[in-house]
Amino acid sequence: MKTLKSVLIPWLLLIIPSVVMAHPGHGNHAHGGFSVIHYFTEPEHVLVIIGILLTTYIAFSIKRYYASKNT
Repeated sequence: MKTLKSVLIPWLLLIIPSVVMAHPGHGNHAHGGFSVIHYFTEPEHVLVIIGILLTTYIAFSIKRYYASKNT
């Protein structure tokens, strides 16, 4: 029987490209084709960064909780 990981990971890898879509501002060649300012001024990027940081914090907190519980 297949585990959840062996089914879920390939499925997520297949659907992620269809979910990700660029908003206006990507591919703007006014700043040599790349502007780091774009990532700090667009709310979509800030929300993703906050989500990643929050998820990372929660994951490490859970790991630390279980590590301290086992000792």
